[in-house]
Amino acid sequence: MRDAAKALARGIATVAVLPALASFAIRKSVLGADRALEGSTQALALVPGLIGDYMRRAFLMHTIAYCDASATIQFGTIFSQAGARLDANVYVGPRCHLGLVHLERDVLLAAGVHVPSGALTHNTDDVDRPIREQGGARTVVRIGEGTWVGSASVVLADIGKHSVIGAGSVVTKPLADYVIAAGVPARVIRSRRPESSTA
Repeated sequence: MRDAAKALARGIATVAVLPALASFAIRKSVLGADRALEGSTQALALVPGLIGDYMRRAFLMHTIAYCDASATIQFGTIFSQAGARLDANVYVGPRCHLGLVHLERDVLLAAGVHVPSGALTHNTDDVDRPIREQGGARTVVRIGEGTWVGSASVVLADIGKHSVIGAGSVVTKPLADYVIAAGVPARVIRSRRPESSTA
């Protein structure tokens, strides 16, 4: 019964976002997928509660590289890259900003997490030219299965599986599986794996 109710809610949400999908398709042909996506997700970010969760998921399932039907995207979250991927049971907390990211299954992002498209989205080498004119390179930032990223963190590099990132951290270098890391820049505090016994 519960699964049937969820399926019905997903169907209703898909119908509700048809105008947004049509608008996205038109703007995509003029502006490109990324700019069209950002504008659409800004509008849908304002829909509160469970209705908003269903509408955002229904929209993203048709507009980004992959969005699983079990993903949750909370109020205020904005996407800027159509290449983003959200795997099964991903939770994206309120007011997150996501670029070119792959959130593997069971990833949890707390409120206000920013994951831009890597650390080199803007070049800064030429001091005689404005930064906005220097270009950059977008890269996929992968957050591994089962990882939890604390509130207000900024993730610029890959994070391994089943790790924990402390609130307010800035991840500038790749982090391994099963670690707890925190700080600016984020540093590994300890492993999550229990110490092997020497009995």
